[in-house]
Amino acid sequence: MLPKNIRHDIPKELPRELVEIIQTGKGVRIERIVSKGQVSPEGFWYDQEDCEWVLVLQGGAVLSMEGASDPISLGPGDYLNIPAHARHRVEWTDPDTETVWLAIYYD
Repeated sequence: MLPKNIRHDIPKELPRELVEIIQTGKGVRIERIVSKGQVSPEGFWYDQEDCEWVLVLQGGAVLSMEGASDPISLGPGDYLNIPAHARHRVEWTDPDTETVWLAIYYD
């Protein structure tokens, strides 16, 4: 087995967010997500069946959680656990550099 680097092999152009499944297992899915200026569509809220633990490895993002008064800013090293069915959306990702996320979805 050869190691891989989560911050390598990022396409030069990202017309849409890149989502890649890194690993799956019983009750868990690990993804690399790369954003560059992408946000959730107007009026769209994620409402997921699974819990999501997300870590920003590089770049930056702002999330909104339904019912919360303030948005959540995330930078390198910041992580957040989002419970199942906690409606949330991406309000901003850095348009000048890639935001690399590690997302772990679990039961």
